[in-house]
Amino acid sequence: MGFSSSSRRSRIASVLQLCLCMLLCRVQGGSSHEQHLEEGMNTLIAPSCSARDSLDKDFHPNCWDQPTKTSTAKREPSSYELYIVYLGEVKHDHPDHVVASHHDMLTTLLGSKEESIASVAYNYKHGFSGFAAMLTPEQAKQLAEVPEVISVEKNKIHTTATTRSWDFLGLNYQMTGTSSGLLKGSNYGEDVIIGVVDTGIWPESRSFSDEGYGPIPSRWKGKCQLGPDWGSNNCTRKIIGARFYTAGVLDKHLKADTLSPRDRNGHGTHCASTAAGSIVEAASFNGLAEGVARGGAPRARIAVYKSGWGSGSFSTASVLAAIDDAIHDGVDVLSLSIGGRGQVAFGALHAVQKGITVVYAAGNDGPRPQTVGNISPWVITVAASKVDRSFPTVITLGNKQQIVGQSLYYQAKNSSGSSFAGLLVGQGCTADTLNGTDVRGIILFCLPLPDDARTPVSTFEYASQYVRNGGGSGLIFAQYTTDLLTVTASVACQGIACVLVDLDTGEKIIKYVGAASSPVAKIEPAHTVTGKEIPEAKVASFSSRGPSRDYADIIKPDIAAPGANILAAVGDSYVMYSGTSMAAPHVAGIVALLKAEHPDWSPAAIKSAIMTTARVTDKRGMPILAEGLPRKTADPFDYGSGNINPTGAADPGLVYDIDPRDYNKFFGCTIVRRTNVSCDATMLPAYHLNLPSIAVSELRRPVTVWRTVTNVGEADSVYHAEVQSPAGVMMEVEPTVLVFNTTDRVHSFKVKLAPMWRLQGDYTFGSITWRKDQKTVRIPVAARMTIQDFYADVA
Repeated sequence: MGFSSSSRRSRIASVLQLCLCMLLCRVQGGSSHEQHLEEGMNTLIAPSCSARDSLDKDFHPNCWDQPTKTSTAKREPSSYELYIVYLGEVKHDHPDHVVASHHDMLTTLLGSKEESIASVAYNYKHGFSGFAAMLTPEQAKQLAEVPEVISVEKNKIHTTATTRSWDFLGLNYQMTGTSSGLLKGSNYGEDVIIGVVDTGIWPESRSFSDEGYGPIPSRWKGKCQLGPDWGSNNCTRKIIGARFYTAGVLDKHLKADTLSPRDRNGHGTHCASTAAGSIVEAASFNGLAEGVARGGAPRARIAVYKSGWGSGSFSTASVLAAIDDAIHDGVDVLSLSIGGRGQVAFGALHAVQKGITVVYAAGNDGPRPQTVGNISPWVITVAASKVDRSFPTVITLGNKQQIVGQSLYYQAKNSSGSSFAGLLVGQGCTADTLNGTDVRGIILFCLPLPDDARTPVSTFEYASQYVRNGGGSGLIFAQYTTDLLTVTASVACQGIACVLVDLDTGEKIIKYVGAASSPVAKIEPAHTVTGKEIPEAKVASFSSRGPSRDYADIIKPDIAAPGANILAAVGDSYVMYSGTSMAAPHVAGIVALLKAEHPDWSPAAIKSAIMTTARVTDKRGMPILAEGLPRKTADPFDYGSGNINPTGAADPGLVYDIDPRDYNKFFGCTIVRRTNVSCDATMLPAYHLNLPSIAVSELRRPVTVWRTVTNVGEADSVYHAEVQSPAGVMMEVEPTVLVFNTTDRVHSFKVKLAPMWRLQGDYTFGSITWRKDQKTVRIPVAARMTIQDFYADVA
């Protein structure tokens, strides 16, 4: 309901007008991508009229009045941009009244109701109040001065940031005993609703079968929005709702997609099936990683909010509209595998305050520090880790020496098998070094030059395309660890064998080539190895790292989950993707299980249970490592509290709960950059929030931090504190013993941190653990000793 109407006749007229505007837009066409960037004008396109059709009786009957806007006012494109206006809490009883208040405000600014209606792309009217509208910079500035307005910001564009992973995490649905306790205790997440804000979904995938599902939960208030390739039958008892949002997305990306909830990218389908895919036997990627594909909560329902288009372009305005609708529709969990630094933070905050747990990807800009995104304290920010699975690929040299690399190389069923081919060394494998080298029928071996500033991925993509175009047989590529094995299955590698080896192995190949008169090699197809022989739970190299550039007194990311080489549904097949985009839906699925088993837990309690039970060592007791330059022992800026432990999270013992109203102090003072916004008088630093972590970024003198824990385990329990101080910091906990019983379920304790020296230092890490027998409740601690403000730590 982007705007209210007084009668059905006026609604029909509005629909006809929208269809006519859409037709005119199609006739006139859109400007190029470069023109959009230069002019700052976003093309808004209405969906086809079929989106207004009636629905199957199982779904909400008002699908056809889903808001969609197309600007009809005459404006100079160069002067108008899409702005997001945030007004805070909803202050009216009915969404129509909220929308009316928006238009009253805009009418005062723009001069007429018609101009107001024409300018609005989205009205946020359920979980929070605000709107996205096409405005000039001067109009946006004037609007920001209105007392009711909290913030006005330009729309931004964001990008997108399994068979083994669930077994690795201890959620094997085929096993009996304690390892399957959370799955069975939650009935596999039955009837929990996971909202997936992504690039849509492919409903025909076996991962979304609704066989054996009961009626859609009566609390569901969502819709099944139709499109040219999406009918009402595409919404099922598994995919119970589907919407799509186009405002603020460049015309280039919309034209590469279809105006419907259908996923033409694959990313959204992969994420949805990872979080809540139904059980599919014998899934694999061309025989690799074969096993049972299923989501973390295989009996959960899925609600689709398509906000990503083309290659994965999201607009802030559309993501906020999706969150607003998801609050109204009744989702329990929101999964967002998109990058960003917090422009949609207030939307997520309102969702959390309505009891919805929000899970975000941390980003794929690692291993560089201070790259973590989605850093609001009320969301769960997820880093990517690896599982105990590899894909060894045997390379046989002409001297019969065998070298093992890794790849996703497979051969077609009618293939004649592997054979020897000539082996040629290409130093650097750049356009300059290859320089027209003939690679027909041979295997090219690439060893990076010491001074090559390009990333291994970009060099690999160029080299593989060169080999394929030149009629080569294969590519052996030496590199440091990037955890992007999926590039060996890219389009550039189709029809040739692409294998990754490390730099040490690469030197052995160089020695062989130097000693052989006619060097040759043979590449065998990859095979799958899992289990004890494979190192487990390393933080993936690409996973974005902390500390947060915006909120240094909060440890981010919060948790790590599998995100490297994850097999999940894409279209009608199963494909491996890597990224924190894959890690976030793992956590969303686990949240759904916890929500089903503990329906009274708040989002903060669920987040605490996940964080305080995370693992910082592998099953052998060895510390978890972080891939990077160089590889190192992981710390909280790599993985937050550690690698996720679903079974432990189901019974955490103690939780660090938060009244969602407490976030308003932090939100109002830190995120909204307006001089006339009132803040809490205490101006508390973020480390005073009752988070399951502590970070003090400016430790110059002794600091006291309080934390409160609630007993959700055995009523009569005694916990003892174990303190590991950050290096250079004296840390004390008082009291050191907490005694709980049926009347005393909540206790507070204080943490004193003091610098040992006067030093402009770096972060060091420690932890506070509450222990009861074998049960541990652990939170990470990060502290940095400083002397001066604004000290540039660059030399």
